[in-house]
Amino acid sequence: MSECNHNCQECSQKDCGSRDLHEKPNALSNIKKVIGVVSGKGGVGKSSVTSLLAVALRRKGYRVGILDADVTGPSIPKMFNLHEMVRGSEQGVYPAVTETGIEVISSNLLIADEKSPVLWRGPLIAGMVKQFWTEVIWENIDFLLIDMPPGTGDVPLTVFQSITLDGILMITSPQELVSLIVSKAVNMAGMMNIPVLGLIENYSYIKCPHCGEKISVFGKSNAEEVAKEFNIKLLDRLPIDSEMAELCDKGQIEKVKETRLENVLDVLESLEVPA
Repeated sequence: MSECNHNCQECSQKDCGSRDLHEKPNALSNIKKVIGVVSGKGGVGKSSVTSLLAVALRRKGYRVGILDADVTGPSIPKMFNLHEMVRGSEQGVYPAVTETGIEVISSNLLIADEKSPVLWRGPLIAGMVKQFWTEVIWENIDFLLIDMPPGTGDVPLTVFQSITLDGILMITSPQELVSLIVSKAVNMAGMMNIPVLGLIENYSYIKCPHCGEKISVFGKSNAEEVAKEFNIKLLDRLPIDSEMAELCDKGQIEKVKETRLENVLDVLESLEVPA
């Protein structure tokens, strides 16, 4: 079947709305909850928030996996100091494992030279993301986090259509046009019947090292107004943290002292596990 462009009027397959397009994971996979991490635009620190959330969940004793769906701009492996190619067998592909036991699959872990660009068009990229779900063995995972590329293009659409998501987390930053940007991603999720679990504002402020005052570098936040406009929860505001940025650059994000994502953890832990 050809990749859906979500334009029913131009589609020859008139019955697709009555068919379940979700793909089954690898037969050896056992995944309890699948969470998409999305953003309306790039540059909001979505991958770092995904990694930070994985670290926070792992510290609470959960088995965690990260599916890096940002095929052309993968940054997850670097944050966890993963550089070796993953291995596979006739049964499927085994994800790489970080120092604390977080499982990761990424396009950078499939090529010999991680600095080589992935020069693929949309359908091929979307196909690889689908394979990350169907061919990778996600064994006994409590939370699988899907780090998606920004926007509402081929990959987010493929994930929403092909993978049964328990919900998505919206990552944004306190900049102009944030309401318009968030609206596109939220409306897309609504069209695909995907629950929006909440909004996380990244780069919200910087804390003065001398007096502790919170300084709004990007101006006054309107995250609460945006969350209210779309009837979603504002879960957390994360600061600009130079120490965490340094740890990410060194591939040592698992050594971060505090994750500051308690509200997000509460929401994820409250999700019901399908029978």
